[in-house]
Amino acid sequence: MSYLEYTVKTVPSGLRKIFYVNWPLALLLTAVASVGFLMLYSVAGGSFNPWAEPQMKRFALGMVAMFVIGMVPIWFWRNLSGVAYAGTLVLLIFVEFFGTVGMGAQRWIDIGFMRLQPSELMKIALVMLLAAYYDWLPTRKVSHPLWVLVPVLMILVPTYLVLKQPDLGTAVLLMAGGGAVMFLAGVHWGYFAVVIGAAIGLVATVFQSRGTSWQLIKDYQFRRIDTFLDPSNDPLGAGYHITQSKIALGSGGWAGRGYMQGTQSRLNFLPEKHTDFIFTTLAEEFGFVGGASLLILYALILLFCISSAMANKDRYSSLLIFGVTTTFFLFFAVNMSMVMGLAPVVGVPLPLVSYGGSAMIVLLAAFGLVQSAHIHRPR
Repeated sequence: MSYLEYTVKTVPSGLRKIFYVNWPLALLLTAVASVGFLMLYSVAGGSFNPWAEPQMKRFALGMVAMFVIGMVPIWFWRNLSGVAYAGTLVLLIFVEFFGTVGMGAQRWIDIGFMRLQPSELMKIALVMLLAAYYDWLPTRKVSHPLWVLVPVLMILVPTYLVLKQPDLGTAVLLMAGGGAVMFLAGVHWGYFAVVIGAAIGLVATVFQSRGTSWQLIKDYQFRRIDTFLDPSNDPLGAGYHITQSKIALGSGGWAGRGYMQGTQSRLNFLPEKHTDFIFTTLAEEFGFVGGASLLILYALILLFCISSAMANKDRYSSLLIFGVTTTFFLFFAVNMSMVMGLAPVVGVPLPLVSYGGSAMIVLLAAFGLVQSAHIHRPR
């Protein structure tokens, strides 16, 4: 027995969990959030207010939540999965009738010190419920049509409610995250081929519905698609965001203009510079090196999560970690694709970097579930 093993065994069981925390993951999350603090300080013109200081406080609260959640046995969260999903579904319905309106969308509940966005909670609650479902379901039934229909309904109901807000970006993330858990649980690939085919047909139908009485999406969402296809058609209108974003990205060059020296953000040419488009501010000030460095941090977070999931012998824990990891990946992949013009602008924040309250705290709570699964894995 090594000295470390002896030390762990002599520590009281209540404190022993501290040794099992995935500390590299916690440090990487802190590193990414610190990048966000630096950028929020920069876009505010060298001030901690109005964005950096509140973001730091929320991160501290989120980290406390992560460690508290991580210390709770994973079986507790498994048993709570259905309650979490049902409760979040009720909040989504509440938003439909009594939610706070902002930027043309009704997505938030005002709880005083912050605005809670229930769709952020649903991303995690859905993963929890699907992981619990496939942990309960015998493997031989995973691809049976009846047992495939149940999780499909679990995904479609909140997706419909989120689309009505409207919030296309979050709806896409819900479907993609839920589908990823189904695939990882062993659902036959044929179902996904059918869904992809149906999605292609739906996209064609959406375009055909434009300008008709049965138009399927909002006019502003069509403008986002037009802008994605050709931003130069309306560079001062619908194409302004992505045009300025590309200018900021290109002007950063290899090493960037320097910290707090980005002209696009400092002169307010770059819209939503503290939220959805904060990556372009980073790229302008630190160039390709800065953008690639952030990507490496994100990749390391994915690596530690995936290795934890693969090493975990508990089915629920493994699926839960994979689901949270996939959701996290979709967050930054969609955001970066969006600001680089590789995907339509759908309003998805850059995780742990963009300014935001509920998104930050909910994401860290999700990593608390990852920590719980890691700490309490069979040894």
